[in-house]
Amino acid sequence: MIGAPKGMRLHIGLFGRRNVGKSSLLNAITRQDVSIVSDQAGTTTDPVEKPMELLPLGPVLFIDTAGIDDVGALGELRAARTLQVFERTDLGVLVATAGEWGDYEDMILEEFVAREIPTVVVFNKIDLASPPSAHEERLRAAGAQVVRTAASLGRGVLDFRQALLAAAPADFVDNPTILGDLVGPGELAVLVVPIDKEAPRGRLILPQVQAIRDLMDADAMALVVKERELKDAIARLTRPPKLVVTDSQAFLKVAADTPLDVPMTSFSILFARFKGDLTSQVAGALAIENLRSGDRILIAEHCSHHPIGEDIGRVKIPRWLTQYVGGRLEVDHVQGHDFPDPAALAEYGLVIHCGACTANRREMLSRIVRCREAGVPITNYGLVIAYSLGIFERALQPFPGALEVVRQGGEPAALGAPGTPRQTAATAAAVGDEPVDDL
Repeated sequence: MIGAPKGMRLHIGLFGRRNVGKSSLLNAITRQDVSIVSDQAGTTTDPVEKPMELLPLGPVLFIDTAGIDDVGALGELRAARTLQVFERTDLGVLVATAGEWGDYEDMILEEFVAREIPTVVVFNKIDLASPPSAHEERLRAAGAQVVRTAASLGRGVLDFRQALLAAAPADFVDNPTILGDLVGPGELAVLVVPIDKEAPRGRLILPQVQAIRDLMDADAMALVVKERELKDAIARLTRPPKLVVTDSQAFLKVAADTPLDVPMTSFSILFARFKGDLTSQVAGALAIENLRSGDRILIAEHCSHHPIGEDIGRVKIPRWLTQYVGGRLEVDHVQGHDFPDPAALAEYGLVIHCGACTANRREMLSRIVRCREAGVPITNYGLVIAYSLGIFERALQPFPGALEVVRQGGEPAALGAPGTPRQTAATAAAVGDEPVDDL
């Protein structure tokens, strides 16, 4: 890994009208010509991403968006792409021309507030006008960081940088652990890593690499084996490992070769906790019992890898579910940042998500909440595989809270992660709908 994965970077979204200087601000903070700058409104058409190290904060991803006030049929498509960025924004930057503030700025600010996104308001082009001091004070009183810049001249860029550092959410610095807390300092985890076409020579897949690093950060040890080596590896140990973690596709063999007194789970289930809300997705897996022949399910993959012959999302999971349900299911797929709105989601009996290793946590939580708005259960690959293979409770052994949901057969507690999003006036303005109430 040369750099931090995108999904573990702080996502900083730049929003505002067309031609307020969002791209100039991004170029100034990164000291590169990342975005095309022009006096013509609407120069930025699709979100532009730029990863960088913002010290002392660490790895971040800047996302420059098209103006949300774009007009016409093409403009509506650009605005829709901008609205997708709200789903994954950890820190929001609202750029306005100094001296100008209106309904669009209020709607963007409302979206940030509703989603509990920390906010920096930038009044740009102060070489041409000045923002009212009373308005700046009102924004500061509401909790926003406020700065003045003339980005094209390089003025105020250091103030903008400092505002980003001040507004960064504390939980980003204190990132949740993947599995280190389940193992503990000085203890051992055995990681079962099958070598197949999805892990070409010289590479491991991202969750496996991140798990190894997470164990090192927790002062724990990792023993990495292939599935056929697990039984012999455990037999050689002088004391049992604290945890066995496997690729979900090797679940049955690993379950058979792991002693019953050793907790076992999968990388995908660990990422359901790390990137989303485990209990919600466990409850979603229980909805498999309600599936019937002819039902529609949606399989969502965040990355856009090229499918192989026995692809997990396109071949294996549909086959296992078909066998479990005893009839044909209608299966749709989405990839990348594409994800249906609640109205379209309502057509599905179940949403099955990948482990979201390339997504940030906010985007995954946004998708979980969107499914709740539609009344559709959502789960993930590892949970579906464990359920279909009859080892669901065994795979949840390391997570007492999730096991309780299974044993009670009830609903999980309300999603309590900070930044839970909902549709608000800004979203409604772009899609031509009324905002919905809080969940």
